[in-house]
Amino acid sequence: MALQLVQVNFKARDDSALGRFWAEALGWGVSSEGPGVTNVEPVGFVWPDPVAVCVDVVTVPAPETVKYRAHLDLATTSAAHQTELVARLKEFGATPADVGQGDVPWTVLADPEGNVFCVLEPREIYRDTGPIAAVVVDCADPRAMARFWGEATDWTLHEVSDDHARLRSAKGVGPYLEFIRTTPGVKTVWNRVHIDLLPYPGDDQAAEVARLQTLGATLADVGQGDVPWIVLADPEGNEFCVLRRA
Repeated sequence: MALQLVQVNFKARDDSALGRFWAEALGWGVSSEGPGVTNVEPVGFVWPDPVAVCVDVVTVPAPETVKYRAHLDLATTSAAHQTELVARLKEFGATPADVGQGDVPWTVLADPEGNVFCVLEPREIYRDTGPIAAVVVDCADPRAMARFWGEATDWTLHEVSDDHARLRSAKGVGPYLEFIRTTPGVKTVWNRVHIDLLPYPGDDQAAEVARLQTLGATLADVGQGDVPWIVLADPEGNEFCVLRRA
């Protein structure tokens, strides 16, 4: 049993506007599965497919504006591409962000609703990931997080140390899932950016949730009410959702 990592979910004041920004950033298209939801995915994409981790933007009342543990790293193919992408994103409403990064070769920006992301300098490891190089999660213990998420999903561990862990789809396509060791902080609000997982055809949502709980996940209440997905928190308290197949 395993789950597919299918999308990154952004909570927003305006899903349509933020969805358009991320479509421009990634060179993807937009659609909507209903009011208050904007889906951002490659044009012609048949969901779900590990070749891309999509972006779902959902409107919620007054989302928090704090630094969240999860963010996206965007890939570039050359120094000129990095410069051009940063300039284009600023035209669409991105702003420079200072998260204490100092003098680094990547550029840290915030999207129009304040979500921080990075535009990376060209790196060989990300040459075939598509526009999203990695989904990055701050954590206290990358080794423990790699164990949990490696067992929760069908992704393969590529690298692990005390400071960093990197996983990728077992098919060797799409972005990486990375855990970066940071100074632990007190978590006081639910994460505005989180990961959504989907059972494989024939697998049972409830059984997968029970399996995740044996791995250390806990049920979480973020005010979701009566919904078809189940909200859990990983061992470090990061919320994520287990979707139900249609």
